[in-house]
Parts: sequence; structure tokens; C-alpha cells
Amino acid sequence: QVQLVESGGGLVQAGGSLRLSCAAPGFTFSVYAMAWFRQAPGKEREFVASISASGSFTDYADSVKGRFTISRDNAKKTLYLQMDSLKPDDTGVHFCAAIRQYSTYRRVRQPDQYGYWGQGTQVTVSS
Repeated sequence: QVQLVESGGGLVQAGGSLRLSCAAPGFTFSVYAMAWFRQAPGKEREFVASISASGSFTDYADSVKGRFTISRDNAKKTLYLQMDSLKPDDTGVHFCAAIRQYSTYRRVRQPDQYGYWGQGTQVTVSS
């Protein structure tokens, strides 16, 4: 059974930093491209960043480019999202998601393309 478990969320002031983690125990982590999405109250789930199965390729939403860094450690089966220079607009539940990568990495940004999801971790940025 695929299980993704996020952690690292919390309350932070604008300009601060947080590091999110997504653990994938018992999961063939290294053959899946991974992504982070977020959802603010009353809004649709939106793409934040993704990373290829090997970690060699990444993709970022324009709203976070230059502030957030996605990374992974395949030996530890863990995905990360380093979030710096946080803004109140970054507030929301942050989810990690997985999509099987069979060959070339594709920049997939649509949530319905991802087959596996974590339960989410809340990030709140105060102004």
C-alpha cells in the first residue's frame, strides 16, 4: 500500500522559512516523479513544484520560483520542499503527490494526473 506522510508545516511570519518533508515508507520511491501542491480555503488545489524520479529535473510554479526548492533523497525515500521568503499567499494545506515515471520526465501540473497523495500539512504565513 502506497503511503505518503507529510510533515514540517506550521505558523510562520512573512519572510520566514519552513521545510516540508514527505516520507514514503514501503514505496518504490525511486521510480516515481514527485510533486507538491497546495490548497487555500475556498480555492482549487494548485501546483507548486515537481521533481523527476532521479532528482535531475525540476519544475516550479511562477509564484514560487526563486523562493522554494524541491529536492529528494531516494535512499531515505523522502521528498522535501524548502520554502524561503514566505508570503501570506503561500498559506494553505500542502500535499505531496506521486506519479509513476516510466521513461522521460514530463512536467505534469494537473492534480488529477497524480495517483498517490498524502494527507497534507498546514502552512500558515502571517503578515
